Amino acid sequence: MTYYKLPVSSLDALFARVAEQQTLYIPTNKDGHAVFAPYENGMQLTKKLNTDRSAKDFFFPQTENLYDIKMKGKQLTVEDTREECEDFTVFGVKGCDARSFAILDKVFLSDPVDTYYKNRREHGTIVSLACNRPEETCFCRAFGIDAGDPEGDATAWRIGDEIIFAARTEKGEAFLSSVKDLLTETDGAMVESLKKAVAYIMDQLPLGNTSFEGMKRTDLMTHFNNEKWAGLSESCLGCGTCTFVCPTCQCYDIREFDTGKGVKKFRCWDSCMYSDFTLMAHGNSRNSQLERFRQRFMHKLVYFPNNNGGEFGCVGCGRCLAKCPIQTNIVKVEKALEVRSDD
Repeated sequence: MTYYKLPVSSLDALFARVAEQQTLYIPTNKDGHAVFAPYENGMQLTKKLNTDRSAKDFFFPQTENLYDIKMKGKQLTVEDTREECEDFTVFGVKGCDARSFAILDKVFLSDPVDTYYKNRREHGTIVSLACNRPEETCFCRAFGIDAGDPEGDATAWRIGDEIIFAARTEKGEAFLSSVKDLLTETDGAMVESLKKAVAYIMDQLPLGNTSFEGMKRTDLMTHFNNEKWAGLSESCLGCGTCTFVCPTCQCYDIREFDTGKGVKKFRCWDSCMYSDFTLMAHGNSRNSQLERFRQRFMHKLVYFPNNNGGEFGCVGCGRCLAKCPIQTNIVKVEKALEVRSDD
């Protein structure tokens, strides 16, 4: 792997160069929130560890039009409203969010392929940014994620007054080539030092060495019928906040909107925590909060890994820990359900 360095003072020049060629999104502060936004001259990177919502939005947006149905008399015409995406780059994606794309790929790129998602993935370049100081809500290591060495098409490390870059894919090579005159080749010594420093910090965090492997020591139906679900779900408000900030949730609903001249077919995020989720003509198959609560965590911790070679449907970003109004989160659920090796 070849490393390149850039003075932090030249980061704006790099952003401006990329933004001249394609849309560039960076994590910044807006109205007190950390969000990904299109780069504008002089825009500053947020100092917060993570954005409020994940980078999932770029590939699986909260709402999107699928097609239009035009009506003329008794004639109906279906129009594909998709436009070919232009190339874009998302800078500053942390390791947890970068790993979430691999999970989403398993869902949306498996047969039948979701062409809306596929198109965005093909046009998007991910430049990840290593964490320098993980926080108490972080537990990405539980899923084999190295916060100091995140995945992506290219990776960036901020070390002192310099940014170090390295490419991991062809897209990453193209990204670095587009700004190569701003970069100077260097070695990876500082990167290795940062990775060790981040690993040390993770060791000190309360959730830094969390493991979810205990979930695999019990079969599906034993987990499903566990009597602890009643107590765990009792205080849940069913607000769905955890699902909307989660980088790996992929549930959606498809609806229609009558424009008066036709119909727009669109999809929007949905939440298994809502009472009308999977609502059918006969009613809902999960009528209680317990059942809906159980569905969310069984999917993340049991169903998904059972169908994907043991990979959990979580990346340890900690957003659900930070945002849940009653402090119920996936770590608490896992600790309650896990079977320890010494049991």
